[in-house]
Amino acid sequence: MAILIQQQRQNKRHKTKSIGSPDPMDAFLGLYDNGSDSDDDEWISQLEIGDPLASNRNQKKNLPPEPQSGNIEYKLKLVNPSEQRIQHLVTQMKWRLREGQGEAIYEIGVGDDGFLHGLSRTDMDASLDTLGTMASRLGASVTVLRRRSLDVTDDEANANLSVAEVLVRKVPDDQRSIDLRVAVLGNVEVGKSTLIGVLTQGQLDNGRGLARLNMFRHKHEFQTGRTSSVSHDILGFDSSGQIVNYEQATTAEEICDNCSKLLTFIDLAGHHKYLRTTIRGLTSYSPHYVMLIVSGTSGVVGTTREHLGLALALEVPFFIVITKQDVTRPQVLSDTIHHLETHLKGPGCNKVPFRIETEDDVITAGAASLSEKTVPIFVVSSVTGRGLNLLTKFLHLLPPGWGALEREKMEQEPVEFQIYETFCLPQVGTVLGGLLTQGVLTENMKLLLGPLEDGSFHPVQVQSIQRYKSSCRVVRAGQSASLALNIELPNIRKGMILADPHLNPQATLFFQATIVVLFHSTNMHKGFQTTVHIGSIQQTAVLEGIMAQKHISTNDTASVLFRFLQHPEFIRTGSRLLFRTGSTQGIGKITQVFPIEIDSCVEK
Repeated sequence: MAILIQQQRQNKRHKTKSIGSPDPMDAFLGLYDNGSDSDDDEWISQLEIGDPLASNRNQKKNLPPEPQSGNIEYKLKLVNPSEQRIQHLVTQMKWRLREGQGEAIYEIGVGDDGFLHGLSRTDMDASLDTLGTMASRLGASVTVLRRRSLDVTDDEANANLSVAEVLVRKVPDDQRSIDLRVAVLGNVEVGKSTLIGVLTQGQLDNGRGLARLNMFRHKHEFQTGRTSSVSHDILGFDSSGQIVNYEQATTAEEICDNCSKLLTFIDLAGHHKYLRTTIRGLTSYSPHYVMLIVSGTSGVVGTTREHLGLALALEVPFFIVITKQDVTRPQVLSDTIHHLETHLKGPGCNKVPFRIETEDDVITAGAASLSEKTVPIFVVSSVTGRGLNLLTKFLHLLPPGWGALEREKMEQEPVEFQIYETFCLPQVGTVLGGLLTQGVLTENMKLLLGPLEDGSFHPVQVQSIQRYKSSCRVVRAGQSASLALNIELPNIRKGMILADPHLNPQATLFFQATIVVLFHSTNMHKGFQTTVHIGSIQQTAVLEGIMAQKHISTNDTASVLFRFLQHPEFIRTGSRLLFRTGSTQGIGKITQVFPIEIDSCVEK
């Protein structure tokens, strides 16, 4: 069952931390060496255990003991509880929902030790009714994900016992819906925009790309059929899990009003010449998940491997969707899946591919979607609609990316808003689109905008806020929004920030980082120039020094000093960076920042 995979993964993560976890860059470097992961067989065997809720005539497979933290709760029985007991259960559910940022999983018929006791039909129905009563007091919805018979005994008194897995969802009081961002990657002409169009518009494609037209932004995109920019669209789900898209609603605002969970698809370019735009979109928008699209007819070609490497480097959970099933011969499709599975199991990836064929597979994959190991694989057709029901159910079950404690911690920090879009609208003025990385931003808040060309920051005031094309008054950490400012400033660029004055932001030209060179045809020396991606920042930087080495080459790790070539930026220690020039590729983390020394970094 899903919960088994999820908790085994959590136990493994805790164990790893206790003995000292290696840097993620070391694991990603394995893409380019012959290393192996000794845990692969363990994870494959866990997946082969199957679903503990499914029928098994000879034995019951138990779950791990109930976790003390997190959004998972075991309940043996909820039959005719007293009012005092109901109040206690409601408080407990409220805490589990808070831990899951609005979502909780209840296992009914399971003891605290994980033993699958099972309940009779009467007791199970009564327990589910009680769970519904608890949820209604919190304004939450209840969805039975699956209900399975144990069938483990010939004793008539214990026959027909079953256990159930239930999803409880409540939109947090300070949000309109539970928000997720899903970046869509894949090679050119694999059907990324078409699939997003089918999901968001509710209409199947005609086989000639009709569904993708809503995703295009420029004339040349309509002419060539290729995405060259970053575009967005949304897909909602109501409290019962039903799709809310443009087939049921006419505007984005109407979709937002009628859904309890909202997914934003970030459609990124697949052609190699737009790779810088793709990398910038992936680093700027901080997606919770990546949906990697692979054509069933052509397989793993072009930029597919490179996009997979980006997801691994940024440590974003990902799943794979194989498209064009309707025009792919069975043997070719089988070869594509086999090639994908081989690549995912190989050195550097060390993943466990999980083919999705049934709704039970979807539920299992949904709970394991944050796993560092499991990679669900879907096979769909945007023309016939085959497999889309499993994909949409999976999207509905995707858990939020942040935990409650992490979210609360980020909201208590001073405001920092990263800018990745700039506009100048008539009668409105300067409008900035971006992501609030920390803090809580409200209307009329006074902030600092910068860094400017000289490294200073200019005071501004937020006049109005919009999210999903509708007005709002508050934006919280992890949410994207568009902000209208009270003044117009020249030369506002992507990569700037809006910051609380208490943050005391300082610009920098020089920074030190620990990097891993993934590929370079020769040696990198002092003076080497490359394009650096740090969040929404994209700028050429010069290699000013290599610590304790004269040069570095492929697979080398080193501490280096970079200098921004054009203008200063605001960056933080610990931030992840990607650098790329031609075939040269590398990743790293910023270890030290050297602020610019000027009389005043804030314009009065």
